[in-house]
Amino acid sequence: MIVYKDPQPSVAGFLCLTFEASLQEIFFEMDLDFYQDEIFEKRSFSGQEIRNKEFENCVFQQCDFAESNFSGNRFTDCTFTGCNMALVPLNRSVLNGVTFRDCKLIGINFSACESSMFNVSFQACKLDFALFSNKKIIKTLFSRCSLKGVDFSGSVLTGSHFQDCDLENAIFSQTKLDQVNFVTAYNFTIDPEQNVVKKARFSSESLAGLLRKYDLKIE
Repeated sequence: MIVYKDPQPSVAGFLCLTFEASLQEIFFEMDLDFYQDEIFEKRSFSGQEIRNKEFENCVFQQCDFAESNFSGNRFTDCTFTGCNMALVPLNRSVLNGVTFRDCKLIGINFSACESSMFNVSFQACKLDFALFSNKKIIKTLFSRCSLKGVDFSGSVLTGSHFQDCDLENAIFSQTKLDQVNFVTAYNFTIDPEQNVVKKARFSSESLAGLLRKYDLKIE
């Protein structure tokens, strides 16, 4: 990779950069079905059809996937860092051992992913209005994430951990929350009569979130 330190590169340098960018875009649009040990950094794939491909041990850093289509892909042991994936379709995609860090994942329908081998973790991500309804996501780590308005209806979250997460207006209905750690989570509302909360962990400060339906004054 060529690095230009001159703030005003020459015409030749500009042409080289333009040509390199074109090569990057053409490379990814080639009809390859399998990518392994690749690093995709600071690339824009906005609006592209990235479908029915397999990625193994790949890293995506600061990539823009706005309005892209990820349907039918298989991601194994991949990491996304600082990527924009808001509203990206993941229909029938496999996420196995996938880590998202500092990513914009607003409105993604994770429920549309394949249920087999669904294994993900989220760190410092914006997941507002994402859907996990009827999804089995046991022992999943959500760390320092914004989860406002996320739909967990009917999902199985057994043994998961919401570490320093904002769960304002998140939907828990007929959700299995046994052994889930909510100790440092906040702004959540959970009805123990409508969800399984056996051995779930809560802080004393967050108990109001379990009793909100009763309109009690806790002092």
